[in-house]
Amino acid sequence: MENETKPIKNEKKSKTLLKLFLSTLYISTFTFGGGFVIITFMKRKFVDELHWIDEQEMLDLTALAQSSPGAIAVNAAILVGWRVAGFTGMIVATLGTILPPMIILSVISFFYAAFASNKYVALVLKGMQAGVAAVILDIVCSLGSKVIKVRSLLHILIMLAAFAGTFFFDVNVIYIIIAAASVGTASAFAKKRKERKK
Repeated sequence: MENETKPIKNEKKSKTLLKLFLSTLYISTFTFGGGFVIITFMKRKFVDELHWIDEQEMLDLTALAQSSPGAIAVNAAILVGWRVAGFTGMIVATLGTILPPMIILSVISFFYAAFASNKYVALVLKGMQAGVAAVILDIVCSLGSKVIKVRSLLHILIMLAAFAGTFFFDVNVIYIIIAAASVGTASAFAKKRKERKK
């Protein structure tokens, strides 16, 4: 019986890995505007469509991807790939994410002079900026509403303080992430102490 079930499991894992690779390849190929835009499409694909991860996990993965060094799109792909299919999933998702930009940027760098002076390319890029802004606003509203739904006063205060710090006071994002992580950690330890006392 064990020999009969192993190929089925391997076939299922192979299908999952193929779907993961094609999904990240597609998302990375048709996503313009940076990491937060790709996070939006990852949420739609892996949370809403495939149901591989839930919204809370996606929020956690986004926070980890943003606070880790490197490109947020690659960091998110690594975390989603690991969550879905372990080490192999991480490699597959990373490859699917980095291949399109590598190929596109190689072509652009080869024809850079022609692209830089072309007014039509400049107009296309300006139009894309508006679309990118709308997609980023969408993910901000989606993830922000998730924090508000939890109805934790601490989380809402952290979110508002982080927004005020970046928007009004131009505080470096690194300091905001460190401060938010410290407050969150301190809050978690305080809750554990209360539970132990009870």
